[in-house]
Amino acid sequence: MKELAGRLTALDPAAGEAVRVIAYFDRLAEGRAGAEALVRGAAVLAGVPARLVDAERGVRIRVEADGVRRDTELPPDPRWPSAALTPGGADALWLERPGARPSVVDAVILERAAGAVRLVLDRTRGRAPLEDPALVETLLDATAPEAARLHAARRLGLDPRVPARALARPGLPPRVVAAPAGTPVPELSAGRAGIGPAVAVAELPGSWAAARTALRFTAEGTAHDPGPRVVHADELGGIALLADLVIPGAQPPPDVRALERAAADAPWLLATLHAVTTTASLRAAAAEATVHHSTLQDRLVHAEQLLGWPVRTPQGRLRLHLALTMRRLTRP
Repeated sequence: MKELAGRLTALDPAAGEAVRVIAYFDRLAEGRAGAEALVRGAAVLAGVPARLVDAERGVRIRVEADGVRRDTELPPDPRWPSAALTPGGADALWLERPGARPSVVDAVILERAAGAVRLVLDRTRGRAPLEDPALVETLLDATAPEAARLHAARRLGLDPRVPARALARPGLPPRVVAAPAGTPVPELSAGRAGIGPAVAVAELPGSWAAARTALRFTAEGTAHDPGPRVVHADELGGIALLADLVIPGAQPPPDVRALERAAADAPWLLATLHAVTTTASLRAAAAEATVHHSTLQDRLVHAEQLLGWPVRTPQGRLRLHLALTMRRLTRP
């Protein structure tokens, strides 16, 4: 490998340096180096600080170009060159090189270091959330002793010192993810989800209860079921109290029944009224509904006749917003 690197350097210095980078990380991987050593190698080779962020497993490592570890809670700059740890994921290895396109050598450093880090983390920490449903159930069970829940958290690879949050999805098992301060919620696949607040690991049963409540406020995001597919429990505020008043599968409140009758008469109605309740003005609502402003006005006149109450006054819009929300909460 050294001979190959020497020959390549004579022809193309960047290619020769890239081969040396590959050999360097191969040696670290063969020696079963840890994540910090791999991040340190990336920083020293690149000549700029390197940062590893794996929020799902609670790992944050930052090493300066001189090899000294100096962690920070500040989020990475999205303009820095990076390599994702999982396809399409937010967790990544970053080189803090602002304002410049990554060189060939930077790209090789990121690719080889991220691949080696991924193997180390999978070997030493597993994936969180983990696959053992019994452990997740114990972790989220408010009736389980705290010692049992903390033991389950450690088995799942969660650091009790790092906040975590619960995620609820219809028809899928509960999910728990680490949530260090300043890190965003991980990207979710298509579908509805309720996101619980970030709490201490011992308080995850409360986050799970809040996530299930938030899930009830979600919608499919279609013309027949307009609304947000993902709802954060800590953004609901007092409106979360509606979940205690509206029983799933029970007889819908009168305003919800009025909505259903009106929607049966006008297929465009639900999506149009949702746009009215979620935008700042009727012109913005028209743009959201992709209709002309005058067409929206005609639709709202028709909607008021079908519903039996005004929807263009502040009080009427509030009533409409509550009716649309309760419609989601009545879902069985």
